[in-house]
Amino acid sequence: MNSKEMAFFAARNLDTKKAEDVQIIDIANKSGFADYFVMASAGSERQLKALVDEIEFVFEKEQVFVKRIEGKPGSGWLLMDYGDIIINVFTREARSKYNVEKVWGDCETVPFEE
Repeated sequence: MNSKEMAFFAARNLDTKKAEDVQIIDIANKSGFADYFVMASAGSERQLKALVDEIEFVFEKEQVFVKRIEGKPGSGWLLMDYGDIIINVFTREARSKYNVEKVWGDCETVPFEE
């Protein structure tokens, strides 16, 4: 699975599990550490943890393993590092506070089929 396929796979699975405002941002031309950010919001810390667990589970079924997970559910933001893609799952409040999309605002948002 290449990085674009991984980003779409993650986004579709997050959307299926009722994550909010799922986006894929192509950062390949602006970053030396990854090709895509996948961004999603959760309605609660409990849902945030459930979304991260689900993504880890579905990727493992594809024999793709997370390199590391940063953050704690209580922080409102968990980051999953899959090498070429970085998955960021926030609570609504944390996403608004950190506004990561603004930092990468000059990068293209890639549409995916919801």
